[in-house]
Amino acid sequence: MASPICCRASLSRRPVSILSQIHPTPTPTGRAFSSQCSRATAPPCNSSSSVKGRRALHTTPHPQISLKEILKKTGIANTTGRSYFIYQATEQLRKACGAQADYTIDPADRKASKLKKASDGEEIGRSGGEGSKAPSVWHEEMGLLPTFSTWSQVTMLHMYLLVVRFRDMPKLQQTSFQDGLVNHFFYEAEAKMDLVHDLGSRVIRQKYLKDLFVQWRGLVLAYDEALAKDSDAVLASAIWRNLYKADEDVDARKLAAVVSYVRKGMVDLAHLREEDLVIRGKGLFDGAKGWVSVKEELRGVDVPSAQVKALFDKQGLSSEPVKEGSRFSSP
Repeated sequence: MASPICCRASLSRRPVSILSQIHPTPTPTGRAFSSQCSRATAPPCNSSSSVKGRRALHTTPHPQISLKEILKKTGIANTTGRSYFIYQATEQLRKACGAQADYTIDPADRKASKLKKASDGEEIGRSGGEGSKAPSVWHEEMGLLPTFSTWSQVTMLHMYLLVVRFRDMPKLQQTSFQDGLVNHFFYEAEAKMDLVHDLGSRVIRQKYLKDLFVQWRGLVLAYDEALAKDSDAVLASAIWRNLYKADEDVDARKLAAVVSYVRKGMVDLAHLREEDLVIRGKGLFDGAKGWVSVKEELRGVDVPSAQVKALFDKQGLSSEPVKEGSRFSSP
């Protein structure tokens, strides 16, 4: 959001879902992967036309647990219970996404006119959510300011990882979980505009939400293109445009780390059972539970591969990572 968003003491109006006002149909998830959404229902391989002892790998059913089985394990059987279960599960997943680059703005700083602003006019807050003393790694290590724009882009990046994982669910479950996740995000985005940035006008908030929805759809298409082309370069370009606002002075190391983080995140989620995916919820991206932080990927970028090390050694150059504070390190 290029325009500055300014915060309020209390939420005076109930947030209204932007999706129901802008686009009544479910959020598009990209046609390029529609054929992959039902791998579990793929027809079995015809043994008469295949070599004995071999089969096509694409016919292997993907191990997954249905929503019906999850609800049975959680003791929820009726339709109303299912709706509440999906609502609660997607809300917890939204919290997991939103916590990655959360920030706060001290009302006292606003009252004293001490708020700092970015070059494009965005208000800069304090890294970390309510009650959190530790700054976010996205602000501290990845060179991103604690602003609404950073929060929304990092949140949508993690939402996209979940959306890609949802595509492996049966169609009805995929739609339910995706719509729930996206709706929760826009509720929270409007609340942040009102409570954190003192944007009391509902009309102005709706305008910003429409712009944010366009960004979300563009982000999905851009990242889908990278997956369809299986290209890290295309993915890096999409991340550079969305997360780093096409900044020409972006640190290439940090950009490469985010690309690696997205790739690894997709692999980790692909191996996560659906039961664990929807029940783990808020702790899904907790590093203590196996999720690798983008900070770890940043360290991995500095480690040269065997091929790169061989090229450096051949030229008599050092392949050791650049130390922080040296004249060759990024500022």
